[in-house]
Amino acid sequence: MLSVLLCGVSIKDFNRSSKQINQNVLSLSLLQLVFVIVSFLSLVLSFVNSDFSNETVFNNSHTTKPLFYKISGTWGNHEGSLLLWLLVLTLFIFLFLIKSKTQPKKYRILTLLFQQIIIIGFFLFILMTSNPFNYLFPIPNEGLGLNPILQDPALAIHPPILYLGYVGTSIIFSSSLAAVTQNYVSKEWGQHIKKWVLVSWIFLSLGIMLGSIWAYYELGWGGFWFWDPVENVSLMPWLALTALLHCIVVLERRAALKSWVIILSITTFTLSMCGTFLVRSGILNSVHTFANDPARGIFILIFLFVLIVLSLGIFFIFHKENNKNLNNFFWLSRETSILINNWFMMYFLSVVLIGTVYPIFLDVISSEKISVGPPFYHKLIAPFLIPFLLFMSVGPRLKWVKSKVENKYSLILTFVVSVTLAFFIIKNLTADILFYTVLVSAAFFLFFTTLRELFIQKLNNTSQAIAHLGFSLLILSILFNSILSSEIITNMKVGEKYNYSKGEIFFKKIEERKESNFNSITAYFEVKDLKGRMVELKPEIRIYNQPIIVTSEADIKTTLLEDKFIVMNLVKGNEYFNIRYQVKPFMVWIWISVLLLSLGGAMGLFKTRT
Repeated sequence: MLSVLLCGVSIKDFNRSSKQINQNVLSLSLLQLVFVIVSFLSLVLSFVNSDFSNETVFNNSHTTKPLFYKISGTWGNHEGSLLLWLLVLTLFIFLFLIKSKTQPKKYRILTLLFQQIIIIGFFLFILMTSNPFNYLFPIPNEGLGLNPILQDPALAIHPPILYLGYVGTSIIFSSSLAAVTQNYVSKEWGQHIKKWVLVSWIFLSLGIMLGSIWAYYELGWGGFWFWDPVENVSLMPWLALTALLHCIVVLERRAALKSWVIILSITTFTLSMCGTFLVRSGILNSVHTFANDPARGIFILIFLFVLIVLSLGIFFIFHKENNKNLNNFFWLSRETSILINNWFMMYFLSVVLIGTVYPIFLDVISSEKISVGPPFYHKLIAPFLIPFLLFMSVGPRLKWVKSKVENKYSLILTFVVSVTLAFFIIKNLTADILFYTVLVSAAFFLFFTTLRELFIQKLNNTSQAIAHLGFSLLILSILFNSILSSEIITNMKVGEKYNYSKGEIFFKKIEERKESNFNSITAYFEVKDLKGRMVELKPEIRIYNQPIIVTSEADIKTTLLEDKFIVMNLVKGNEYFNIRYQVKPFMVWIWISVLLLSLGGAMGLFKTRT
């Protein structure tokens, strides 16, 4: 009711001649936020107090669960996570109203109205299909508990940060529609909305990183990205947001690419909503999903369809692109390089989208189940990564409007050094020397040109240079990690030694202990390399009491050069344990590179435009 009242007051204020929004609008928006905060805190208290009269608490908590996981269990389920979505939605629109006082009044009110459409949709979704405050009677004495692999510090903070990125795209979506309606898509609007794009992009990057770290050490296979459909639904809006961020840079400078900006704003939020549909519809089978009730998926699908029709209708009715600036792009200029790289981004996004959605459609149409794994993505993405990295290397060195090739000898020398270095590193590591040499060369070329821009040349955009440095480091780390990784899988019993080409694994002993909500079996391994250097690793098996689930906890020794990763599993019926030992080079640099990316974005938030 408060949302409907807020819409009514806003529409009434829209036609008034005053330049400032009526104070009642701000007061109602604050009141809406307060009510959602109170609801969310009430759910948190129910989890903390193990109030099993609440169905959500009963389904997702247990009295023996540690306090930290009781609190994080609030959003570790479908109903609670939707309430968190709603909290972020109402928080962002209130902050938008506070932070946009210098913007035109009608634009601000329309942004509020479009955002309220989304908020009302989520209110209805919660009330009709996903009420987190359903009452149980008689009151159970004990809860069902939370999936133990979700009881993890990284995964506890992962959803709130990821949601700040996801839900932040709603403000971009709403303000873009408002700007189109008011014919306000301009340099000034680009400067204003850029900060909201950066906020969403930073939080989404950090959220993806936390999810990746969790998958690396918790799922027991030693990888950080499996191209799981639920992983992909966070990557797709990130790719669209990255393209949008670069388009807004051009909009700021030349008032060009307006259609790109609007379409990407709509696309980014649509992809966020699609992710919500896939995770909550029950059509995906993943540890990340909330697959309980297909009716929820139908509701989101209808709501998403309404939003897409509304947004595209507004775009085609109100938006008129001036193609003059676009047609005047000189072939050798910074905006041209941004445009080309955006096309690459859209290609990568299309590949991920097809790989994620195609198996679902095939299953619906023919009941044939297939899985699209890493080889599909590697074959379609890796070759196009080479020209993408080369354009990223050269683009920031070009000038706006019109440029010429300056310092070309320096660029050629850097490229030759990159190719030579890549060849000598790759030649003894893989049979596919040519392809990996070219790919690593392109990554080195981006890394060296960005380093040069950062430390040698006169800086005019430090935030961009740091973000690009982080991206080049990310690509290099992933490439060397995939090429240099090694793995040993074997069955061992206590006291046994296993010799392999690079060293020896000694299964020293096991220890058992009882914790509040699980029993633990900890193994002690000594791993020696050929030079006699030894590291002790202690993987663990946990048997949880509620629900009764056995999990394997990896032990990882991390240095700047490599991770030593070991995980074990029970082999039923005998005294042997299945052991997986991996050496993962440059693993920590993957996380550092994402932090650098986010740091570059954060610096862009506070940078004064030159």
